[in-house]
Parts: sequence; C-alpha cells; structure tokens
Amino acid sequence: MSDRDERSLIEEEKIEHPDYAEELINMLQSDIDLLEKKERLADYHANDIADVLPLLTKERRMRLYRLIGEDAVSEVFTYLEDPAEYIKELDIEKAADIVENMDADDAVDVLEDLDKAQKDAILEHMDEESRRDIDLIQSYDEDEIGSRMTTNYISITRGFSVKQAMRALVRQAADNDNLQTIYVLNRDQTFYGAISLQDLIIARESTDLDDLITTSYPFVYDNETVAECIEELKDYSEDSIPVLSRDRILLGVITSTDLIEVVDEEMGEDYVKLAGLTEEEDLNEPLAQSMKKRISWLLILMVLGLMVSSVIGLFEPVMSSMTILVAFQSLVLAMAGNCGTQSLGVTIRILSDEELTLSQKTKLVMKEGMVGLCNGMVVGCMALIFCGLYIHLGKQMAWGTAFQVSGCIGAAMMLAMFISGIGGTVIPLFFNKIHVDPAVASGPLITTVNDLVAVVSYYGLAWLFLIKLMHLG
Repeated sequence: MSDRDERSLIEEEKIEHPDYAEELINMLQSDIDLLEKKERLADYHANDIADVLPLLTKERRMRLYRLIGEDAVSEVFTYLEDPAEYIKELDIEKAADIVENMDADDAVDVLEDLDKAQKDAILEHMDEESRRDIDLIQSYDEDEIGSRMTTNYISITRGFSVKQAMRALVRQAADNDNLQTIYVLNRDQTFYGAISLQDLIIARESTDLDDLITTSYPFVYDNETVAECIEELKDYSEDSIPVLSRDRILLGVITSTDLIEVVDEEMGEDYVKLAGLTEEEDLNEPLAQSMKKRISWLLILMVLGLMVSSVIGLFEPVMSSMTILVAFQSLVLAMAGNCGTQSLGVTIRILSDEELTLSQKTKLVMKEGMVGLCNGMVVGCMALIFCGLYIHLGKQMAWGTAFQVSGCIGAAMMLAMFISGIGGTVIPLFFNKIHVDPAVASGPLITTVNDLVAVVSYYGLAWLFLIKLMHLG
C-alpha cells in the first residue's frame, strides 16, 4: 500500500474519543469496592469529574466528595460553571474547607455567587491567611488586573544558594502548585527577578543563584486596568506574570489560564459593544434589565432611521418612474453594510492593539477605501451581468434597457462600498479621538450611515444616469 493510500485510509477512519463521563457514571454506580473506586477516580482529570456532577444525585455527589478528598473536590469545583450551586449543598464547615483549598481568585468567584449570610459564614470558618488573600483580591475593582491575580506562587529570597532555593521550593510546593517560575525577592520583599524551574533543577550546587535570575522579567502593577495590561501580557509566553504594588511588593501572579479567561472576556465585551450594548447579558437576566441595556441605542437609531426614510422620500419621483429599482434596493444596502462592517471590525481591532499616528490613520483610511472600491468593482461587475440577465429574462425588458439598469445597480454598489469602507474606518477613528469607546458607539451608528450612503448613491445615480441622461423614466 502506498503512503498516499495509507493516509487516505487513516483519514477515512472515524476518530473516536473516550466518553469519560459515561465511564465515570458506570464506575460510580458499579458494585466494586470503595478502595478500587478511589484508585480509579485518581486517574481522571478534575474537569471530567466536574462534567459528571450535574448528572449525579446529591447523595451520589456527597459519596464522590468523600472518595476523592477535599483537595481534589476544590480542584473539581474550579472547573464548574456554577460552583456556588454545589457549595450550597454542603454544610458550612465542609464548604469552608473546600473554598479554603482553592486558589484565592477561584475562591472569590465562588463566594461572589453566594448570598451574604452564606458568604460570611464560610469566611468565618476559613483560616486567617486565606481570608487575607480573598480580601486582597476583592479590594480591587473588576477592571483592575489585581482582581484577576492569584496568590498561588513560589518565592525565594535573593542571596539563597541553589540548595536553599530547592529547599524553599519543596517546602512551598505543598501549598502552591504554580511551580514553573520561582520569583526572587529582595530582603525588603520587593520584586527582584525570576528563575525558571528547569534552570534551578539542572543547576549545580556550586552555581551562583544570581546567574540564574532574570532581572528584566515582565510584570504589571496591581491597579492597572485589564485593558491596559492585556496586550502587554499577550506578548509574553510565560506561564505566569507577577503583579506588583506601586512600591514593587509582589502581591500575586497572573497565570496563563487567567490570561486566557481575560482575553475571552474581552472578546465577549467587544462583541456586545459592536451590537450597541455596554454589558454582556445573562440567560436568566430579568426582562427589564435586558431592555435597559438595549433601549438607548435603539431610540437613537430610530431617529437616525427616520432621517434615512426622509432621504428615501426625496427620491419618490425616481422610484415611481422606475419601479424596478426598488427590487434591488436591499441588495445595494446589504453590500454597503457588509463592507462598512468589515472596515469597522478591522479598525477597532487595530485601535485595540496600538496607538496610531496621523500618517498611520491616513494610510488606514486610504487602504480601507481602496479595498472597498476594488471589492465594489468586482461585486459591481457581477451585479451588472446577473441583474441584467434577470431584468431581461424575468421582467421582459429589452437587452439595452436591462443592462442600463443593471449597470446603474453595479455602479451604485461600487460607489456605496467605497464610501462605506471609508466610513467604517473614519467613524471609529473619530470616536477614539474624542475618547468615546469606538466599539460601543461605532457598531450601531455604522449601520445607519451605510444605509444612508447606499440610498443616496443608488437613487442619486439612477436619477442622474437613467432618468436625466438616458431618459428611461
């Protein structure tokens, strides 16, 4: 069999993944002894166990918790979408033990979903260090990077020998599992640098620890906003980034997992902003609250829509004399809207990544205008051909008249896409200049502007070429 045939055979075979949820449920419901169940459960990832919890009764969940132990339960709960729901099933002391074993940032997320009485009761049963870490993270606003950090990290003091550093690592590893990077502090607890675990492991005892320390290691300040930090953090491939106070005291770290969550949330926020919302909505959110988030922009757009309608009204003589034009109005409006939205998306992404100089902004506007023009020429030529054939064959118009009309449609589409490409770039640049979030303001506005541009381009060209020059009306 040739290599190509073998590859084809492999591609044709269905790739199957184990159904761990089914395996776990069958195992938990089986009659095997508890010791064997405990040993088998140790082979499964905490995320797979978390997927099974909603499928079990409360009694079976309680038995599962006893089998895997508090440390493992704490890890499982970090993978749950709604851990508070399961925390409420536990007595206060058990719940406190589980939350206490979580990373401080995960514990904060759980406690925020509990009512005040439950939250206070759990905190009372937690040790002082855990409460202090939770209070630290809760002291930051949601948009500050300090609210996303964890206190789960390893640190050593500058001046240690390699042997002393290894002992400190082993001692702290029991309570902190972010081991890949060890942070080095000065005697006054200010941040000095970082050492990779690999470098420390392979170092000889005689090696000077200072030779292993990266003193230019990246860091962020605790009260910097997430938006300010996110691009800087994404530029580094480190497993964690230290979070410092303004006097350079190490307060916590942002892990790669935290960073992924932050990026995901930022993308979600950008998405709802483009829809004209200022906040994301929840599936169970009350009707009145959802309406409140949406109604302001809808009212503004209604007023702008009335302006578009009034402009369309100015072209009533054109529409009444050539009713065939109305059939293709939505086509021109849709293509202009699509082009403008594409330019808007590109511009907002670039603005979120970097600050642009005036020459760069001019270059961006010209580029998006040329992209809109060139795409408009391609789409316009296709409209010329297909619309002309449709008008002749479907509406029984003469060949010449049909292609005169379709030519106007194609030219209007090209002009509208050109202007919309520029508008989709200029509008967010303008809002960014006046310090208004371009994602919030541009999304809803660009739709109405594109409609206005398309209507004026379409009926304006029809009036000029078809009626005034060719006397078709």
